[in-house]
Amino acid sequence: MPDQDVRLQHLKVWLDEQLPDLFANEGWGAVPPATLTAASSDASFRRYFRWEGEGRSFIVMDAPPPQENCKPFVDIAQLLRTSQINVPKIYAQDLERGFLLLNDLGNKTFLDVINSSNADELFKDAIESLLAFQHLPMTAPLPSYDVALLRRELELFPEWYVRAHLGVEFDEQQQAAWQRVSALLIDSALAQPQVLVHRDFMPRNLMLSIPNPGVLDFQDAVYGPVTYDITCLFKDAFLSWPEERVQAWLKDYWQLALPLGIPVQPDFEDFLCASDLMGVQRHLKVIGIFARICHRDGKPRYLADVPRFFSYIEAVLARRPELAELGELFASLPKSAEAPV
Repeated sequence: MPDQDVRLQHLKVWLDEQLPDLFANEGWGAVPPATLTAASSDASFRRYFRWEGEGRSFIVMDAPPPQENCKPFVDIAQLLRTSQINVPKIYAQDLERGFLLLNDLGNKTFLDVINSSNADELFKDAIESLLAFQHLPMTAPLPSYDVALLRRELELFPEWYVRAHLGVEFDEQQQAAWQRVSALLIDSALAQPQVLVHRDFMPRNLMLSIPNPGVLDFQDAVYGPVTYDITCLFKDAFLSWPEERVQAWLKDYWQLALPLGIPVQPDFEDFLCASDLMGVQRHLKVIGIFARICHRDGKPRYLADVPRFFSYIEAVLARRPELAELGELFASLPKSAEAPV
């Protein structure tokens, strides 16, 4: 029997043990007959199932050790709930086996429903949630976006996209250019004011919920650059927006953040520049991750979204001459069918 099927059997046994106590504690009566269906999976090893029975539903997370660790999810969920951010309530947990029983925040993500007509309203809710996230005091024992982490993320691009996907190595000149570009992006990120950073604050991880949004996938949170999450929100892996709308939304966020004491750059143009450079760092990382998911994990579908990230970077290159070397580096690489550079 495949490992995942064995885990699913163990998960069902664990659920059968947890649900009677939960229903008794909540005064819900007997556990009704129910179904357990796949809710979603993602680029990690985690899987999610939806338990449904007689009008009640729960989400069950299967996060297999050693690849996944549920403890950060549990700890950060507890932190976020202190700020009234709508995150899943944890009804039961088995950290050793990687099982969590959560309340169900709904079955529609922002990605499922967002369009040009409702984007302003949905992003307004997302911005309000992000501001609450960023307003939390930086007292929890979380890692920081330091030089080592930023560099490790950037190195995913040459390791997995250039070497594994394109099948080439940087020559000495290209490597020197890459190091200079990396240093510029890292220095810009480290110079920014620091806040709590979600790291994947995008429509796919925001649920249409009451209160709106429900926030998911926050277990990798760190302390880091103030522009990181807001840039991620509007320059998403799965959908793109006209540049003028992105600029307007960024200004909406910036104008709301200032009076709340969120440490954004006081000058909007400085904020935009920092956002641009932060975005390039993230986009290079994601291109590397999507190539790794293809070549290491056998999931090629993510490569279809790589051209979107190159487009984001190209738009920044056109207005940020300090990144000219990155444009030259792209031009020197062989073309890829999925994502020509």
